[in-house]
Amino acid sequence: MESKPRLLVICGPTATGKSDLAVWLAKKFNGEIISADSRQVYRSLDIGSGKITQEEMSGIPHHLLDIADPKDIFSVDKFKALAQKAIANIVSRNKLPIICGGTGFYIHYVIDDVSVVEVAQNESLRAELSTKTPAELFSILKTLDPDRAENIDAQNPVRLTRAIEIATTLGKVPPISTNSPYNMLQIGVNLPDEELKTKIKTRLEKRLSGGMIEEVQRLVAGGLSWQRLNAFGLEYRYVASFLKKEISESEMKEKLLSEIWHYAKRQRTWFKKDKRIQWFSPSEKEKMEASIKFFFEELNS
Repeated sequence: MESKPRLLVICGPTATGKSDLAVWLAKKFNGEIISADSRQVYRSLDIGSGKITQEEMSGIPHHLLDIADPKDIFSVDKFKALAQKAIANIVSRNKLPIICGGTGFYIHYVIDDVSVVEVAQNESLRAELSTKTPAELFSILKTLDPDRAENIDAQNPVRLTRAIEIATTLGKVPPISTNSPYNMLQIGVNLPDEELKTKIKTRLEKRLSGGMIEEVQRLVAGGLSWQRLNAFGLEYRYVASFLKKEISESEMKEKLLSEIWHYAKRQRTWFKKDKRIQWFSPSEKEKMEASIKFFFEELNS
């Protein structure tokens, strides 16, 4: 058993307090944190992505933040390679690697060592799909690969098109495996619907008053295209639409609350498929700590 490296995963839907919890656990178990967020890998996407600040890190090293230019495409295979390298590095220093995030697709590829198969662009298929609305693309993907559809931005035509392209070529996303290369414990963090909706609203208001609109303006001034902002989804898409005067400020807030909630539900559905995850409320820190201690004691026995 102990021939495999130890790994702790903190996952669950957005706005459940995963980042703060990971820092707390890292202090308890001599850990370092690997971010598993598809937007936080990009430099300058800070407020809109909810990137943890230096102060919030409390001295705990964090990996895979600010490692990519927002003008470039960062893929799951890049994430997998860098995350597994970070895990090995952390383990070599006798510390506990803690993966923390809500991008289930990224986490799955790392913890189950899913092989990344290169799929070439299908230009004829892309031309056909370019005439479709995001809703139509999402419907196509749900038919081809319902599992992938559960963990994708349903309003992002770039990602939807690529997912359809891959599903058309390869079939479905590789299923959840139980043969991880790690001695792994997954902690899922969740909240009741109404409480989660309240936290999403409070967090959004904090981001809007904390400079999120100005952040998007800086990105545009720095040469990032409106199309690229749209591809980042959620906050970046709707703030961009507001800045282009396509929607009002109240419409922006309304759409964001709705879309973030739908995204949280898709995240929850994705993670609930993995029966290895132990679920807790974010307030149940002592129960989580006890569960982790028990898991490590079992490995030592």
